Amino acid sequence: MTRIAPDVPVQRILDRVLQTRAPAGAETPPQGNHKDTTIVRYPDRPDVVVQLTATPSGAHTEATLLAAVYDQTTVPVARLLGRGRIGDRGYLVTEHVSGRDLHESFVACSRATREHLARRFGRCLGELHDAFAFDAAGPVEVGASGTLAATGPDGATFFEEYASDAVEALPSAFDDRRPAIEAAVASRPERAVQPRLFPWDLRPGNAILADGDLAAVLDWADPLAADPALAVAKVEHLVAAWYVDDPTPLRSAFREGYAAVRPLPDVSVADRVAAIAASAVDSNGTVTRPRYPELTGTAAVAVHREWFDEWLDE
Repeated sequence: MTRIAPDVPVQRILDRVLQTRAPAGAETPPQGNHKDTTIVRYPDRPDVVVQLTATPSGAHTEATLLAAVYDQTTVPVARLLGRGRIGDRGYLVTEHVSGRDLHESFVACSRATREHLARRFGRCLGELHDAFAFDAAGPVEVGASGTLAATGPDGATFFEEYASDAVEALPSAFDDRRPAIEAAVASRPERAVQPRLFPWDLRPGNAILADGDLAAVLDWADPLAADPALAVAKVEHLVAAWYVDDPTPLRSAFREGYAAVRPLPDVSVADRVAAIAASAVDSNGTVTRPRYPELTGTAAVAVHREWFDEWLDE
């Protein structure tokens, strides 16, 4: 744990938001995303997390969504303490939620606990869909009125663009499957459904486990809106299939959790295949690493191919 220099952005942000008490020190989590994250420890008050983002608008949107999720659902999230701009960057300050990284802990949990967690993720997604409906799909931003609004096309057009981008990003290791994948995503039935929040990265890797339960869901950056069927396909894939060989019990639990809040949407093969494609490659064009311990290289590719084949066989 290191001391924070008084002139660095993190200390200046703390001076603005908390104003009292000197921190004992700070640490940077080993895993990060596109934000610079610092956990600030205090001897006499709860610890906090400071996140610096590339753009103030991005921080404003994430903070607005985080606060709304906290107020309008029972989805466990860190309480927002402050938001703002420092220089040309944005920042959020939240409470720190103690616990274990669920990405590292999920496979070590008992089968009953994994099913409970899958059910909780399903319920979380159902609550998010209940709470956040939009007139369009695509990127969600804070509008002129201060409310969240989607700024993209209709749901069907967004799906076509989302699926096309995901399939195009697949590396050559999937070339022999590409015609079948393209045919599958093109087969999506026409339907007019109101877009809902699409928490595209809602998964154990962005969650904290404490006392055998979901203690917090992290990272609400870059929110999207989409047909709820696509969101169900994506989150179910990341929760139920990502870590285990037999996803059937976790799929059932996830769907039970969602259905306890609202009726399950009709999830098509096109939604499933698009979700797998979007999860197979990261933003740098690298094949993602399923399971834990994480698989890499040809082993990772083989698992993604198995997931495609399950639905392409349909």
